[in-house]
Amino acid sequence: MTYDALLLLSFGGPEGSDDVIPFLENVTGGRGIPPERLAEVGEHYYRFGGRSPINDQCRELLAAIRADFAANDVRLPVYWGNRNWHPMLTDTLRMMAADGVTRALVFVTAAYASYPGCRQYRENMAEARSAVGDNAPELARLRHYFNHPGFIEPFVDATVTALAGMPDGARLVFTTHSIPEAWAASSGPTGGAYLAQHQEAADLVVAGVAEKTGTDHEWDLVFQSRSGPPGQPWLEPDVVDHLRRLAKAGTPGAVLVPIGFVSDHLEVAYDLDVEAREAAEEVGLPLARAATPGTDPRFVALVRDLVVERLRDTPPSERQALGGLGPSHDLCPAGCCPNPHGRRPAVSGTETDGED
Repeated sequence: MTYDALLLLSFGGPEGSDDVIPFLENVTGGRGIPPERLAEVGEHYYRFGGRSPINDQCRELLAAIRADFAANDVRLPVYWGNRNWHPMLTDTLRMMAADGVTRALVFVTAAYASYPGCRQYRENMAEARSAVGDNAPELARLRHYFNHPGFIEPFVDATVTALAGMPDGARLVFTTHSIPEAWAASSGPTGGAYLAQHQEAADLVVAGVAEKTGTDHEWDLVFQSRSGPPGQPWLEPDVVDHLRRLAKAGTPGAVLVPIGFVSDHLEVAYDLDVEAREAAEEVGLPLARAATPGTDPRFVALVRDLVVERLRDTPPSERQALGGLGPSHDLCPAGCCPNPHGRRPAVSGTETDGED
């Protein structure tokens, strides 16, 4: 296949106090979230001056990818668009169309299979293409990278660094975004991929840490950032509740490893660095946090690797992946990560799956 651009596609975030509520309305559009709940969530952003770190982190990643491409003779322009805030995906596609881009690869800043981390982005891509019209570029999403060395190795080193100041016997607590149990069960082509992929990533980090330190660490996978109604079952345990239980059980310390995230955006900065840390201090549990990959050169090289494997049509057996699950698929099978709301916009012009 021939492609003439790469699109960096991310979630987006407000860049000032006036942006917060409009941004949250974009995120929750059509779901009937009451204004008082938006105001409550907005306080998380106001604590940081109304500015989410995510857009600045995307700017840094964009610059790093462009520099890496130039240094390694990958001759593709790199664009950036967001799901929920400027630069909005539709505006970016219009720019790409005006620049003559006809077919682009898409790197999404979500490493795992799930409705919000995969299909929803594919729906966003289809909707944006429809808004742009007939000259919108075709889009091909790059594969999931939860077990790629460029994602795992930065977490290994960051976890080793975080452990350095902790008591012996500190427990590794891997965190990711909670989603409804039903969404987790239906993720991936055969169901259950969201949990299976996180468990494999955590296993790989634990093994890498043991290799570097000579010490095996007990670990848990926990969840954060729940936002659903109380009566709807979401993945548990919550990270704050889990830290309190560890303290009660006499655990000497814990290292939070935000394995579900590629950068230290607001959900990491608030849910872990504020809420979780405050809870740990209340119960006297020594706590440290590992950094996310961000613009680690190995993570930036991961982007290039995924691009080059598609440009060269590299067979799956030769693609970089660690662990038993192997490299993820390029084309999502029909029924993969279904829309829980029943809305399925056409995906014509997006190399994603076999259903409309």
